[in-house]
Amino acid sequence: MLYVIFGIFALASWLVSRRLKSKFQEYSQVPVGMTGAEVAQRMLRDNGITDVTIRPTSGSLTDFYNPTDKTINLSESVYSSRSVAAAAVAAHETGHAIQHAQAYSFLELRTALVPLQNISSKVLNVIFIAMFVGAIFMPELLPYDVALLIIIAAYSLLTLFSIVTLPVEVNASQRAVNWLTNTGIIGGTTRDQAVDALKWAAYTYFIAALSSIVTLLYYILRYSNSRD
Repeated sequence: MLYVIFGIFALASWLVSRRLKSKFQEYSQVPVGMTGAEVAQRMLRDNGITDVTIRPTSGSLTDFYNPTDKTINLSESVYSSRSVAAAAVAAHETGHAIQHAQAYSFLELRTALVPLQNISSKVLNVIFIAMFVGAIFMPELLPYDVALLIIIAAYSLLTLFSIVTLPVEVNASQRAVNWLTNTGIIGGTTRDQAVDALKWAAYTYFIAALSSIVTLLYYILRYSNSRD
């Protein structure tokens, strides 16, 4: 059952990722007057933020804001490109920087959960290995019920992280589109294209959250059945 669940969400994630790349390539051909880096610089300046650094990073669709060192990292296809796609992505990542500067509650919660998320992922790896080894060599090494409880606890944190991520990403996109529209960088058709590109990016987070919720429910059900 679990393999079927993973398979369904893996397929959905692949389809959305493929669609996102297709949309990005399409809208990368639609010109605007500023590069991604210039969009980020102006958006920061308009919001009175002077302590954030913008820098290029390798790869495609590898853009992210790092609240630890206050850097907006833009992929090569965004940093120097003058396109709707680049403007949308750059403004979105800058939206995260603005969230940070304004102490946006969901971003602060998400940042606080990062260490717990990392620990949970490592715990899951250890538990799954222990369950596999124990089932073959030492069944008493880790009682089944205990293992399930640990898995449920770890997945609960991962699920919470995924859910909290959704409003963070949606809010950053809203900030991006509103600012790009108000400054006249996009409008009409190009606004619709920017919204479309960011919408498909948001779908990746939605699928991740839904997958995490379903997986958590699966293990809760297994634990419940094991107690009957």
